[in-house]
Amino acid sequence: MTKNLIKGKTGPWEIVIGLEVHAQISSKSKLFSGSATEGDGGANSRVNFFDAGMPGMLPVVNSYCIDQAVRMGFGIHGKINKVSVFDRKNYFYPDLPSGYQISQFFYPIVTQGYINIDDETGPKRIGVTRIHMEQDAGKSQHDLDPSRTCIDLNRSGIALMEIVTEPDIRSVAQAVAVAKKIHTLAQYLDVCDGNMERGNFRIDANISLHRPDTAFGTRVEIKNLNSFRFMQAALNYEIDLHLETLESGGKISQETRLFDAAKGKTFTMRDKEDACDYRYFPDPDLNPVVLTEERIERLRQSLPELPDAKKERYKTDLGLSDYDATFLAEDRALGAFYEEALAYPDFPDKKAAPKLVAHWMMGDMAALMNKGDRASDALSLAPRTLAQLVHFIQDGTISGKIAKTVFEKLWEDPALSVVDIVKNMRLQQISDETELRTAIVKMLAEQQHNVAEYRNGKTSLFGFFVGQTMKIFQGKANPAKVNEILHQELDS
Repeated sequence: MTKNLIKGKTGPWEIVIGLEVHAQISSKSKLFSGSATEGDGGANSRVNFFDAGMPGMLPVVNSYCIDQAVRMGFGIHGKINKVSVFDRKNYFYPDLPSGYQISQFFYPIVTQGYINIDDETGPKRIGVTRIHMEQDAGKSQHDLDPSRTCIDLNRSGIALMEIVTEPDIRSVAQAVAVAKKIHTLAQYLDVCDGNMERGNFRIDANISLHRPDTAFGTRVEIKNLNSFRFMQAALNYEIDLHLETLESGGKISQETRLFDAAKGKTFTMRDKEDACDYRYFPDPDLNPVVLTEERIERLRQSLPELPDAKKERYKTDLGLSDYDATFLAEDRALGAFYEEALAYPDFPDKKAAPKLVAHWMMGDMAALMNKGDRASDALSLAPRTLAQLVHFIQDGTISGKIAKTVFEKLWEDPALSVVDIVKNMRLQQISDETELRTAIVKMLAEQQHNVAEYRNGKTSLFGFFVGQTMKIFQGKANPAKVNEILHQELDS
């Protein structure tokens, strides 16, 4: 049985998952109006007549949002369609004042894409069916007065991209990896800030179970998942629910469900609609979006180096391991910090510097970031400061152990410099051979019994001698020099 099959009492089942990711496009104004997307004016402060669905108000396409969708299309290796069309998706809900949502159904702006992930089974390519643009609805609020539904239209008309995958995902781990990869790409490309707490990046997950080599089962949609942890919990719960229902002879209903994070359970929201229920038709107030080859090429040239390419460069050019390269490449802020640190011109050993800088970022720096809950894009420590610390380690000014103390001081107060800390705390490493040898010869003279045992074959005592030497110098002796001199004195 493969890792992607789950075992039931009556035999194996295969999981099938597809994702619909809703990413708010980074733009100062909405998709079809000039209303601002940000502001502190309170509810319904960023709404014009079109956003409110007033009769006779006409939409005007935000050209910048079109460009952002094209950039994301390149990020998922998609086909950029030179002609795309906006359609009306008809349904009635209090926070949708016009009675329809402008979306793209028949002719989306991007099709035929894919993303690459790694999971417990190895590398896997996940197809992306389409990226289409649409306007967001408003927000219904019930917490102000439980007896009433209050409507805030500030979000009405905000530009969204919906990234729809093929049903190629076969485990919860793969689903989370796909969502994280899309999240990373959106931030790398500056097309979405990725803020899940504010709802700027939301995930709908479609899931079904079926017997291997049979038709797909009835799917259920879990809507509005706004954290990867909640997504994982919701999918695991839904899989267990499907498995229990199917194994007992029951049937799965096609429906839309929500996840209650406090209870760790999903619950029914409504029956799942099909596309025909929305009565799609081309929006008569909007012309087709026509992209020229020159515009597409200009946007292609504006792309930054993307995570997959950066990861391969780190492995090939800098000699990083796959794990280290992935860690640094998939966080844009960490990657920028790393590259700026490597631009430091005075490393004594430039060939070894990339691995050593990566070691510090993934070790001590990552630990302190997690401990203090500091976001990678809000680092106050300067990349050059870390580079200077690595410089001092490489040239023997301080040892790796002492460097940990220096790093903690730098993290507490980034205004300090490596030079100041080392000087003021008298942390300089002692590398003078005459000084070290004099102390070592004296120490060995006081340890004649242990020296005799070492020379009779008890070589494990070497570590003891190193420790005694470091104790004499309060940990400031150069370890490499100490080892070298001890071997000379003991083995002569």
